Amino acid sequence: MIRIPYQRPFLLARFQVTNADYDAFVSATGGEAALFRSAPEFSASTQPVVGVSWFDASSYCEWMAKRSGRGFRLPTEPEWEFAARGGLAGKEFPWGDEAPASRPGYRDRWKNGPEPVGTSEPNGYGLFDMCENVHEWCAEWFDGAQTRRASRGGSWRHHIKISRCGARSSIPPEFRYADYGFRVACDD
Repeated sequence: MIRIPYQRPFLLARFQVTNADYDAFVSATGGEAALFRSAPEFSASTQPVVGVSWFDASSYCEWMAKRSGRGFRLPTEPEWEFAARGGLAGKEFPWGDEAPASRPGYRDRWKNGPEPVGTSEPNGYGLFDMCENVHEWCAEWFDGAQTRRASRGGSWRHHIKISRCGARSSIPPEFRYADYGFRVACDD
């Protein structure tokens, strides 16, 4: 966990929750495995878990909180965006304003699924895979209708694989997509 110097400081996981992390949760709670866990393109233990609903991600956070006695939760959208910028206020991406295709190895990554976590350069706060790899569930509803939950970050299956720090996405909270995962936050 990395301490993020936000208005109210909080901790954010350096990496997206992996298959290995989620497997431990499933084993400890008797819960259901992630939807795509057995598919070869999503099965490496170091890949981010995908195919988890917002409810699944929230349950994981609750499990972490009980296990540790700390306030684990999903990050809010403002927290996520602030952390994604890594201290580069006003920049489009975690590294600055250069286009995603300028990143080392961009064209060679994300062929059939997400990359193992931590394989790209970290941002200024030491956080890996911000704005790339998988969409990450956030705590809030996307809008006042309360039918879709907010997410942030890019996706391995999109044409442009890395999103801007300020880009928003959303889907209904019960959906389980092959490019949706999460990372955990914790009150400092």
